Amino acid sequence: MSDLSLLSSPAPYHILSYGTLLGTTVYQSFVNGIVSYRALSRPQFSTLQAALTPVYFAIQTALPVVMAITYPGIKNLSPMGGANESNSLSGVLEPRNRWTVLAPIAGIFLMNVSNLVWAGPVTTRIMKERKHQETRDGKKYYDEGPKSKEMERLNKAFTRMHSFSAITNLIGLGITVWYGVLLSERLQ
Repeated sequence: MSDLSLLSSPAPYHILSYGTLLGTTVYQSFVNGIVSYRALSRPQFSTLQAALTPVYFAIQTALPVVMAITYPGIKNLSPMGGANESNSLSGVLEPRNRWTVLAPIAGIFLMNVSNLVWAGPVTTRIMKERKHQETRDGKKYYDEGPKSKEMERLNKAFTRMHSFSAITNLIGLGITVWYGVLLSERLQ
């Protein structure tokens, strides 16, 4: 039977927040988004994504903060002594953790907060502008044939912002996986 005193340690919460971060990123990026795109009409897909992505980006922004707060540090149990490492933010900020803890967690946070506060809202605003332009033009943004100058501008702007968002999401995923490798080194 496991020692329940571990529940008063930040370690299980750190692992659970990391797992949630990795799982939600993989699920949203490679399952939910793709399946929804294939199964729904474009308007339905746009409506779903406009509702889901702010929640997704908020979760993805909050979880690195939770990871930093629940950083477990290192408890040295060796009879030979040795230095313990602080828990929580003080452990994250220790100089020896600059590249193995602080940089990855900060990188994950920065990628996600950029999507939450900038790329996501701008992309949603462009989607709404495009919908209004469809009404003015009398055709959908994806219809074949020539498009108005304004629709061409909106389509380019959407592609640019959506690409930025997707790339930062994938960079954040890469950093998350790398942090998992660094975290697993501590388990050896």
